[in-house]
Amino acid sequence: MFRITQYIAELLNPPVEPPPAAPRRRVMPGPVVIWNLIRRCNLACKHCYTTSADIDFPGELDTDAVFAVMDDLKAFRVPVLILSGGEPLLRPDIFAIAQRAKAMGFYVGLSSNGTLITEQNIAAIAATGFDYVGVSIDGMGKTHDDFRQSPGSFERSLHGVRLCRERDIKVGLRFTLTRDNHADLPALLDLMEREGVDKFYLSHLNYGGRGHRNRKDDAVFATTRAAMDLLFDTCLARLRAGRPAEFVTGNNDADGVYLLHWASKRFPDQAGRLRARLAQWGGNASGVNIANIDNLGNVHPDTFWWHYRLGNVRERPFSEIWRDVSDPLMAGLKASPRPVQGRCAECAHLDLCNGNTRVRAHQTTGDFWAEDPGCYLADDEIGLQARDR
Repeated sequence: MFRITQYIAELLNPPVEPPPAAPRRRVMPGPVVIWNLIRRCNLACKHCYTTSADIDFPGELDTDAVFAVMDDLKAFRVPVLILSGGEPLLRPDIFAIAQRAKAMGFYVGLSSNGTLITEQNIAAIAATGFDYVGVSIDGMGKTHDDFRQSPGSFERSLHGVRLCRERDIKVGLRFTLTRDNHADLPALLDLMEREGVDKFYLSHLNYGGRGHRNRKDDAVFATTRAAMDLLFDTCLARLRAGRPAEFVTGNNDADGVYLLHWASKRFPDQAGRLRARLAQWGGNASGVNIANIDNLGNVHPDTFWWHYRLGNVRERPFSEIWRDVSDPLMAGLKASPRPVQGRCAECAHLDLCNGNTRVRAHQTTGDFWAEDPGCYLADDEIGLQARDR
């Protein structure tokens, strides 16, 4: 996850202390775990990486198995659990799981489509004490409904957001950028401010599940750059106006390099400091600081690697699976630098991006380490001579 607000705030108010002379990524004791507790969903979104549907999927971890895994995660010093799906609110034991996680000291997020946040369960959601609730909104009105393949889902999701706001639950909008919905981004940012929403998360399309099948809808590079400019400019304007909000992106770590170029034109005196801070961030963290457990207990380097299984928590503890670098993908993801090829290997900013997510490369070429086809940076922006792409 790339935290735009954090870096732009530092451009406006640089810290007194200098950045480290030789910045290195901080590897957390245990990774953030995004846990798809259930695959069932009441929607059928075009970009769904889990290919969820409104049916029961056999073999999912029961409550006792989930609790046993949580004990191992805690002992492994995992700091954050993001409870996801499918639609996690369809699990009858979701509140028991979340309450136990909170009692154990995890930071606990809920990733929902929002349509099932209602007057009937908002009190339970509030009482659970989720640290954050992320609601997926992929356009205004009909754009969102078409994306979700469910008429009226936009209004139901927005109602869920409003119920969270009324209970002072930290809530954010999650938006996946494609060529079909990019035109709605300005209106969504206006909606965010109008509704008093705390956070906006822009996800670039990654090639997992239906997102892989629908990659023809991925935003073209010019559209992606325009979207990033809008996010950066909106964040800067709100900070200057004293109305800060949390803007973040995910699934395209070229965003950090693009921010560096954006800032170099507006804050040239801060470019060196920003680059050092971005190197400290270190780009893509799949297989390092980010992990995924799916509904069957399979472990993946992140949520978009469902086509690649590292192990299963029923067979081995997560802590053992995660440390095992006999798997070639995990060995490469944990390497520094990663054994990337093509433009990625030649990039002058590999230490910032870390070769990006690797999923797009693997899904399009069959090679973990091929150059990322989703990199929207021009050759001159990454220190290469211009060439045909």
